[in-house]
Amino acid sequence: MRKLCLSAVFAAVLISCYSCSVRSSYVSISGYAQGGTYIVKLGMGPEVRKHGIDASGIKAGIDSILLCIDNSISGYNKGSLLSRFNSGESIRPDSIFINMYDKSYGYYKMTGGAVDVAAAPLFDIWGFGFTADSLPSPEKVASVMSSCGMSRLRPEMRTREDGSLSPEDLLVENVAGGNPELNYNAVAQGYSCDLVAGYLKGLGVKDMLVNIGGEIFCQGLNPGGKPWSIGVDKPVDGNNVPGAALQGTIEIGPEPCGVVTSGNYRKFYVRDGKKYAHTVDPRTGYPVSHSLLSATVIASDAALADALATYCMVVGVEKAKEYISTTPGLEGYLIYSGEGDRLLTWASEGVIIR
Repeated sequence: MRKLCLSAVFAAVLISCYSCSVRSSYVSISGYAQGGTYIVKLGMGPEVRKHGIDASGIKAGIDSILLCIDNSISGYNKGSLLSRFNSGESIRPDSIFINMYDKSYGYYKMTGGAVDVAAAPLFDIWGFGFTADSLPSPEKVASVMSSCGMSRLRPEMRTREDGSLSPEDLLVENVAGGNPELNYNAVAQGYSCDLVAGYLKGLGVKDMLVNIGGEIFCQGLNPGGKPWSIGVDKPVDGNNVPGAALQGTIEIGPEPCGVVTSGNYRKFYVRDGKKYAHTVDPRTGYPVSHSLLSATVIASDAALADALATYCMVVGVEKAKEYISTTPGLEGYLIYSGEGDRLLTWASEGVIIR
């Protein structure tokens, strides 16, 4: 499940100087998922070993979770529950599908509509969703705006008595427009990190870093007994390889948290000399145009960090600063352009930058 609505713009950087005895208790597991790769680093402490599971068994568990997510909420898997739902088919939603919808409706309310997973047709017409369209007319934008969005949908997903759900079941009464279409790209990878982390916690893992396509959940300490170090990419055009050119690193831990960066410098196109960024404001129907280049958000879990990183990219520098500074339990690191295209940065009080 590739992420198009937001870009993963950082990579985990691990401190390399640690003793062989400490290193031997940590394992690194990697694989392919959601159109990219994942890497999980975890400490195999005594709580884990008592389960009688080794690294290969843990990898099998992780792969199984990621496959379930792909079969449920991937917009790129044509056989997924989400793809079938978006095509108008009646489905039997699983717990992942229902939980993702309920969380997303909460993010919609939390952000005043800036994060809206039911704006999928809007992302599509700008070429940043599941289709390759671009540069729609104002009339097209207005038409799509009137027929999509979470404002048309019920706040909770409730299935029928037989466990089925049809797209029209989500619509509020007497609403105009057609059936809803959903796009979870703004939150799905963060949510995936949380599910994998939950599985690892169930095995007794205390120290972990879960990185799925650049979205991260971590807790505890790294193999050197220090906080995890997360690299934030320099948000400049052409920096397409995560970790190749860093703006800085952020120290995270030992408290559990999600760390997600969203940016506008990797996914865009230029038409008639104008740059169209992949962040579309669902409240206006148009791609954003402001100086914020990337937003890193640190929150209690990765799904929330994912949603709020998108929110910051929608609202821009000043509103992002205000929101991060006034929201308990939230930290952030913003990179934006100044005069002469200079890169400027802002970090909330609790962020340690190296």
